[in-house]
Amino acid sequence: MTTHGHGHGHDGIDWAEKLGDLSRHDALATASYQEIARSVVTASTRTVIDVGPGAGGMSLELARQLADHGGGTLVLVDMTPEVLDHSVALVRGQLGGQVEVRPVKADVADPRAFTDIPAGDLVWASHVVHHLPDQQLAVRRLAALLTPGGRLALAEGGLEARTLPWDVGIGAPGLEHRLCATRGEWFRELRDTMPDAVRLPVGWTRALAAAGLVDVTSFTTLVDHPAPASAQVREAVVDRLRWLLEITADRLGADDLEAVHALLDTTSPHFAGARDDIYWLAADTVHLGTAPTG
Repeated sequence: MTTHGHGHGHDGIDWAEKLGDLSRHDALATASYQEIARSVVTASTRTVIDVGPGAGGMSLELARQLADHGGGTLVLVDMTPEVLDHSVALVRGQLGGQVEVRPVKADVADPRAFTDIPAGDLVWASHVVHHLPDQQLAVRRLAALLTPGGRLALAEGGLEARTLPWDVGIGAPGLEHRLCATRGEWFRELRDTMPDAVRLPVGWTRALAAAGLVDVTSFTTLVDHPAPASAQVREAVVDRLRWLLEITADRLGADDLEAVHALLDTTSPHFAGARDDIYWLAADTVHLGTAPTG
């Protein structure tokens, strides 16, 4: 879920190239998305701003909730044309004219972008803000889009996905824990080297409160697909391992590098795509704040 331009944006990631991976992850997370959408879209919600819709899986569930409450407008905001086109086509293809879908090509790191985004009863941003240089400023700008009594919902944090057995049969046990730790170092360096980056030394609920929002709260949903793994889970795990290798290869030891390559090698007996002992378990936390009415 992204607000970055084709090629490389603030985080250096080409999100258009990730659409296949994002779509497969959306398929795993559908039940979680439905639970979240039911929690954040209410009978009084008429306009939803979805910032960084990614492959559109959550956009679709938000739109379905709008339709269930009598219709409304879903505004999709992204800087990547391919991402924006994909998510718009998905929602329109599934729901037709039940909900108005309005695309806005904009980079929310640029204050000029906000002149093109209408006010919303709900502003939804999933795993977007942590990719922006000044996260607190971004939260303030998103909060400023709210109608009185409207809610800003940020999906950030939670627990990173776990997918592999402790011992995968090659290399030292605990491979996934080391991969995740190395991914954390990669992300720290990404933010350290991001132009104009500003640290956010507090949790997301404090960031919402600092943006002037009230009734701040959080809730968490699980994406839980236990072993034995379905083909859908295996494909998503292979996507994840490929991405982890892409960002950590120059930081891994030789044994761990060999193990990851084996898990991605379709001719290897360790190939993750042919294993039924893998799984997908992740926790997504949504942080909510409400715009004052007075």
